[in-house]
Amino acid sequence: MNKTNTVRREPLTDAALLMIITIGIFFGMYILAMIFLGGGFLRAQQVIDMLNDNVSLIIVSCGLTIVMIGGGIDISVGAVTSLVVMSCVLYLNNGGNIFVSILLALGIGLAFGAVQGFLISYLEIQPFIVTLAGMFFARGFTTILSVNPQKVAHEGFEKLRGTKIEIDLLGYTANNGNRVPARIELGVIVALLCVIAIFILLKYFRLGRSFYAIGGNQQSALMLGINVKRTRFMSYLICGLLSGISGYVFMMHTGAGNATNASGMEMNAIASSIIGGTLLTGGVGNVIGTFFGTLSLTTIKKIVVASGLNDPWWQSITTGGMLCFFILLQSVVLSRRAKKKKAK
Repeated sequence: MNKTNTVRREPLTDAALLMIITIGIFFGMYILAMIFLGGGFLRAQQVIDMLNDNVSLIIVSCGLTIVMIGGGIDISVGAVTSLVVMSCVLYLNNGGNIFVSILLALGIGLAFGAVQGFLISYLEIQPFIVTLAGMFFARGFTTILSVNPQKVAHEGFEKLRGTKIEIDLLGYTANNGNRVPARIELGVIVALLCVIAIFILLKYFRLGRSFYAIGGNQQSALMLGINVKRTRFMSYLICGLLSGISGYVFMMHTGAGNATNASGMEMNAIASSIIGGTLLTGGVGNVIGTFFGTLSLTTIKKIVVASGLNDPWWQSITTGGMLCFFILLQSVVLSRRAKKKKAK
């Protein structure tokens, strides 16, 4: 008698399903842009430029994803990024050391993460209020430091900033016949390493699984023996650390500092996380989805500009529309999955 071995497939988690939807929509949008708009969308450099221009946003969005998975929010990340940029610019322009400037960036990020995490986790103050205060503090301190916009005047840093990875295979031939290789900034490598590190943390480490647990159901997490306060504190500490890294790569990209740096970044980071499948209610999210959420947000903005709608408000309108679309899509998908589970 022949026995048939059947392999039981595990159903997709909500986070995985939302991530797949985000990736599919990103590739769908980009392919349509290649077909109907052409131009820069037909060059590999376009995607690389999207990464070069958004490395700090990708890193900050990873931090926000962790906080949002744990059921929190942090609206200070853009201001902390700006403070890191201005502080490091002033330090380097006064004869500072590159290695120490990196430690300064990480220290500022960790300080904000530790203070805000303590107030939220152990004193149980509302995350929105705490991080709003942190945003005002960081922006105010940045304004005090930036009397005038300053460009980094440090020979060693300029060499570091000018270092780029050139890939001739992904390049293009210019009108004069010269071959122009694709150029990837070092910040892109840092951003990708952050995405990979956070992905591994969330998927394979107990701390990462604890973020999902406290975001999904805090009482159940307590019953499982998870230290909820410490776990929530760690989510803000990691977010602060990533904000510090974000500030340094932002400085590497722009080479200058002023009070308006990273303005609105916190809102874009929240939007990227939501588009990537992270729920504001907590317990659901994926950093790979966040990465593609950032690229989707950037792609729609480039499509708007390529379509001839150069006024800034069109980008805001399309970003808002895209965010509403993804929130509605998530609600429909998750409600249908919940009904199917109940029916079984």
